[in-house]
Amino acid sequence: KSVSTARRTAASSNEPNSKPPNASSDGESVGNCPFCQRLFMILMLKGTKFTLTTVDMKRAPHLLKDVAPGAQPPFLLYNKELKTDTNKIEEFLEEALASYPKLCCRYKESNNAGEDVFLKFSAVIKNPNPAFNERLWKKFYSTLEKLNTYLETPLPYELDQNPDVSESLRRFLDGDTLTLADCNLLPKLHVVKVVCQEYCDYDISGCELRGLTRYLENAATQDEFRYTCPPDSEILFAYKSVAKYQKTKEEHGRKSLKTPGNCR
Repeated sequence: KSVSTARRTAASSNEPNSKPPNASSDGESVGNCPFCQRLFMILMLKGTKFTLTTVDMKRAPHLLKDVAPGAQPPFLLYNKELKTDTNKIEEFLEEALASYPKLCCRYKESNNAGEDVFLKFSAVIKNPNPAFNERLWKKFYSTLEKLNTYLETPLPYELDQNPDVSESLRRFLDGDTLTLADCNLLPKLHVVKVVCQEYCDYDISGCELRGLTRYLENAATQDEFRYTCPPDSEILFAYKSVAKYQKTKEEHGRKSLKTPGNCR
């Protein structure tokens, strides 16, 4: 199996519980890409070996011209068959690696939990007009609240075990093990967390969001997540050009429950 992602051409083999190449801005290592990290997590959770090839998109590499003309990483090569859509790659891996652990969710609601967080975050961090900041923050924060509510609400299996349970203590979206839903959401949440802390003076895992805080803390203990995360510096580098809009805000550090932070 071969997975390609952004940055300069390089290759390494990757086995479960081994560390993928560190990210950097050197044009060689794995860069900031939550979609690529999603696939790396899936392959590690599956326990299969794969080859990672990084591609420097600024240099119009021959690898893409020869293997996947017109394609944007990540893409996957399997028995000379090319797949370029991340969702299709995920579906293919779940079907083709049927003898490996299944990662699908028991509850369909888990697949959609947190689906708007990254979209609303992008609207906040890329907003050049301070007049819209508070409204965009409220929309962003509402998506965090919605995700937090899902994480704190007991799932049916928990109620079967204890009908009187009032708050879920499960580790991840669908239970106590990572699933495809987590592989999709966690890389995006990590980007949101790092960027908000640095450029907006706001920690998304604040004390009022106990379910989300627990979720991120549990994820940080999993090799499949922490070994596939790019360094914070790579994420911040990727967002530096858009986050500059937020550095002129005079209300640096102001927070409230419904408007969690205003970018500096």
